[in-house]
Amino acid sequence: MADKKVYLLDYVAGNVRSLVNAIEKVGYTVEWIKSPEDVEKANKLILPGVGHFGHCMTQFANAGYLPAIRKHIESGKPFMGICVGLQALFEGSSENSSVPGLGYIKGHLDRFDDTSKSVPHIGWNSAYAIETQVFGLSPTAKYYYVHSYKMPYIPGELEAQGWLVATGIYGNEEFVGAIAKGNVLATQFHPEKSGSAGLRVIKAFCDGEVQSWKSAGLNQNSPRGLTRRVIACLDVRTNDQGDLVVTKGDQYDVREKTEGNSVRNLGKPVEMARKYYEQGADEVTFLNITSFRDCPLADLPMLEILRQTSKTVFVPLTIGGGIRDTTDVDGTKVSALEIATMYFKSGADKVSIGSDAVTAAEEYYAAGKKLSGKTAIEQISSAYGNQAVVVSVDPKRVYLPPNPPPSQFHTITTHPDASGSTTCYYTCTIRGGRETRPLDVVQLVTAVEAMGCGEILLNCIDKDGTNSGFDLELISMVKAAVKIPVIASSGAGNPGHFEEVFSKTDTDAALGAGMFHRGEYTVKDVKDLLAEKKFLVRNLEHGKF
Repeated sequence: MADKKVYLLDYVAGNVRSLVNAIEKVGYTVEWIKSPEDVEKANKLILPGVGHFGHCMTQFANAGYLPAIRKHIESGKPFMGICVGLQALFEGSSENSSVPGLGYIKGHLDRFDDTSKSVPHIGWNSAYAIETQVFGLSPTAKYYYVHSYKMPYIPGELEAQGWLVATGIYGNEEFVGAIAKGNVLATQFHPEKSGSAGLRVIKAFCDGEVQSWKSAGLNQNSPRGLTRRVIACLDVRTNDQGDLVVTKGDQYDVREKTEGNSVRNLGKPVEMARKYYEQGADEVTFLNITSFRDCPLADLPMLEILRQTSKTVFVPLTIGGGIRDTTDVDGTKVSALEIATMYFKSGADKVSIGSDAVTAAEEYYAAGKKLSGKTAIEQISSAYGNQAVVVSVDPKRVYLPPNPPPSQFHTITTHPDASGSTTCYYTCTIRGGRETRPLDVVQLVTAVEAMGCGEILLNCIDKDGTNSGFDLELISMVKAAVKIPVIASSGAGNPGHFEEVFSKTDTDAALGAGMFHRGEYTVKDVKDLLAEKKFLVRNLEHGKF
């Protein structure tokens, strides 16, 4: 009987639950490596990783794992590295030049150029190779990447060391997306978050099979580069009967206008997330809009939602709401980092921070733009990398009087309001838009970027629930202010609004909610239109795994 066990070496690398679920999905079981001595008993070994190269390698070295990993690779046993697990195979990285890698492959990693594109590189990109045989990889498929540092691809250098190389392109930079040689496969992308295409890579590694692209009749000239991300967002709260439901509101009012004024119930979170995954959503975001004040943190309902969702949804999951320093029901102090860790262990890939980010930004400016190191953003990004932290921003337009004097806020000239004023700024809000703060959106996003946020989820209170399209002026203003990716949110009412926002702004992704929940349009409808308009999108041409 074939060996159906896969061994994982986890060094607290963020979301490994999804990797376990993916391995089990393709028919294998997982054993955990808990000491260097355990590595020797492993036949198939996978080294997952997220976050900081120096932190990763230091963890391995301090725990005594490096000699055992080298021995495993050199013995000829199957080995797979994922994300930082790929980077660890090289000699070093400019992310921390004082910490060496395994040195199994010659070469050093460097950071993506952020002068003309967002960094981190987040989203679906290619793993394309000239060679015809690589473990489970397809030149037409897209895979999910999330990283700031890359191994530059220089034609012939890695091939001269005997490696098969698959590459991605971001902007004008070509980088190593995957490498394979003998018993070793390593991917910069996350196969466990790459849908059916990623599951096939994991299965090919576990089965020890090398698949031929030519025999599959695939087109090796498919468009390359980062796709436009379409994200499905689910606002989750308890209804009046105590059940968790997906809801949607107008300017954040989630109650029906009919008699009874009950919470709007649009479906069950786990079922809806799976539906959107099957329609082709590139990511799924859960925003928890219920406090669960009387619930022990270890039993938060959102943890179970993530556990169940990650069993069938193999794209990135983001969770927002309640990720802050707090006190448990038994009086125990719990840090934002500890809460984020619970979410990561339950299946989340990213956490989203809202109102607390505004408070942190106000303190940042009050301190003369000095970082405290104590904010939730700083805590979590230091441990898991900035790609794990999203800040959800809820700005609202404020018009200034006609012919206003110079303002402390970042203003734009726009269409006139009822008074005839054409000058406005976007003030930040907290508590679900119910309270405004004396901080504008540019001040907020630049502050949280400095703290270590890796992505902005840009809402707009004026547009929420209107189905009138995204606020293009707001999106352009924020994109110009930061170098990290921006997700456009609020206002999408039909597929044309996605085409408009990608045509008229440089947003990295766009998010829809109500139009999907009500069944008016599907994620596939949006992607079909984008593809028709010649935007590069991830499609479902390979079907289900």
